[in-house]
Amino acid sequence: MGEKKKAVVLSSGGIDSTTTMAIAKDLGFELYSLTFDYGQRHACELEAAKRVAKALRVSRHLVLKLDLEKIGGSVLTSDRQVPKDRNVNQLPEEIPATYVPARNTIFLAYALAWAEVIGASDIFIGVTAVDYSGYPDCRPEFIEAFEHMAVLATKAGVTGEISFKIRTPLIHMTKARIIQKGASLGIDYAMTHSCYDPSPDGMACGRCDSCLLRKKGFQEAGIPDPTAYHR
Repeated sequence: MGEKKKAVVLSSGGIDSTTTMAIAKDLGFELYSLTFDYGQRHACELEAAKRVAKALRVSRHLVLKLDLEKIGGSVLTSDRQVPKDRNVNQLPEEIPATYVPARNTIFLAYALAWAEVIGASDIFIGVTAVDYSGYPDCRPEFIEAFEHMAVLATKAGVTGEISFKIRTPLIHMTKARIIQKGASLGIDYAMTHSCYDPSPDGMACGRCDSCLLRKKGFQEAGIPDPTAYHR
């Protein structure tokens, strides 16, 4: 048998990134999981990412520490109130307060650097343009632009050594379809975390956009939600 192709997979420990990692594994890639400790208030997602990396038997799980709290611009990196109890079927069109400025651009840049070092042509990210809460860095246009930039910005890309591909297997899936896909691949979603404003002991609030989309996703998928919520 030939050597497996390597893939860097961005992992937050949530539903989308975990399903993405399972898809990459099912495609036969050797997994290199990349997680960021960036000053997020929901830092318990770091433990979830560790659980996912262990469960999917990645070759290496790298956790990088960034201080995006100093940059600010998001309720996720501050003490400002996280929006609660919004209607997820009628979310407003404006970009929500949970948007972290240029987060996916920053994360993908680090993933690209690591991919070049380990010789991985494929970078997986679990963005979706369907149930994506209005984030501009989850759109197909952004992914296409970053992929083009990856060739221009790297030695491996310029020399033709590596043709980088940003893979977004969930980009056109609803949350329900994502959950169904992950379940078909044997994912235990009890190990994942989605909440933007968890309690000190890590319990999901059940009221933020992420919790509400998670609840809706499981309900529409017809799969029991294993999450313990405050309400």
